[in-house]
Amino acid sequence: MQKDDMVVISTDDHICEPPTLFDNQLSGELLASAPKLKVDGEGKNFWEYQGYIRPSVGLNAVVGRPFEEYGMEPTSLDQLRDGCYDVHARIDDMDVNGIAASMCFGNSIGFDGQTFHKAPDKKLALRHMQAYNDWHYDEWCMAYPGRFIPIGILPTWDQQATVDEVNRLAKKGFNVVSMNENPTVQGLPSIHNDYWDPVFKAITDNDMTIACHIGSGNPAPHASMETPIEAWISTMPMSVAQGVADWLQLEELHKYPNMRIIVAEGSIGWVPYLMERADFSNWRHKAWTRSRFQDVKPSELMKRHFCHCFLWDPYGLKNLDEVGVENVTYEVDYPHSDALWPDAAELLWEQVKDLSDEYIDMITHQNAIKWLKHDSLFENFKREDINVGALHAKAAAKGVDTAPKSSGGSVPTNETRPVTSGDVMEMFKAHAEKRAKEQEMA
Repeated sequence: MQKDDMVVISTDDHICEPPTLFDNQLSGELLASAPKLKVDGEGKNFWEYQGYIRPSVGLNAVVGRPFEEYGMEPTSLDQLRDGCYDVHARIDDMDVNGIAASMCFGNSIGFDGQTFHKAPDKKLALRHMQAYNDWHYDEWCMAYPGRFIPIGILPTWDQQATVDEVNRLAKKGFNVVSMNENPTVQGLPSIHNDYWDPVFKAITDNDMTIACHIGSGNPAPHASMETPIEAWISTMPMSVAQGVADWLQLEELHKYPNMRIIVAEGSIGWVPYLMERADFSNWRHKAWTRSRFQDVKPSELMKRHFCHCFLWDPYGLKNLDEVGVENVTYEVDYPHSDALWPDAAELLWEQVKDLSDEYIDMITHQNAIKWLKHDSLFENFKREDINVGALHAKAAAKGVDTAPKSSGGSVPTNETRPVTSGDVMEMFKAHAEKRAKEQEMA
């Protein structure tokens, strides 16, 4: 196999929702009361819904900029690459990147629909969430059948509404739903509470996959506000281990052998150690912990139920057999700062070129198809029409421009010292306080 022969699926990307998000899905009062992308007196954009302000129009959506501008936080839609919010431009950016299919989490509405969870009028929020799901499927994913993997969000503040939405989404064609890995941060019961029993049953009855995205619930910790931001960025993927360890103790894993959980933006290098440590902890402590792992090891259920995504992880790929080659998929994370664009295929090839053809096929697309039930890719395309070489040729013929372009945004600091975690958090805090003050004066 050569680089151009690969078929690559990205199991974690993002959409910066467009201002026309609800225009074709709603009308009348429902449209008027839906989330709105607004413009302030300085020309900056922000989303507003039921009094909740989301000041960041495209969180860390810096793809296509020079590296030195990655720290600039976009403050308006025109500071984003068109592929962030326009599905046709996204396909161009996928083609030039060699990506056959993509699963796109939300951004402005939150990875798990956070905007709707914060809304005081939950009846209205439910209807708008459903409209978002319909937009995601009808106008984003089905604009190019097979190129996108639909992922739905759920109204988990209402148990029955969640079950109903799972069933509705399954009938519509969704095979994946996003959930917060720690719903207690939303004021909901923990995943170990009986509250979730009907939800997990509905998901497994419909043979759907649960997607948990980093940063939805458990924070990525940093040592102090003076810690250079690079330290925080370095450890972010490992912070996913906290949520995975929690979900590994889920009773439903023993009850539903076919339950599937995919973890976004966590990478894979740490996975063998977590399995090793979980097995050790179980061996030394199960006599008193009343552990559910009496006749089966935690590592066995990890490999049976969890899929992990990597972006750049040569170490993890050297230990594929320990991770579980069937449990690994690739991700780009477009349009965030970690995203390997426009040369994802080249950089992926550098990581996998010494693997067998069988392993390359598994981690580039076969595992994603299996875990996310995305048979739609090869139902719509032949391999030779959707591989890296074919997509690159398509992008070249169209003349897709990948030259870095300077843009505007908010900078965390103008000082010459290393940027710290506190600088970044203060920048976002200032944005939020400014919007809150404007809301009070309106």
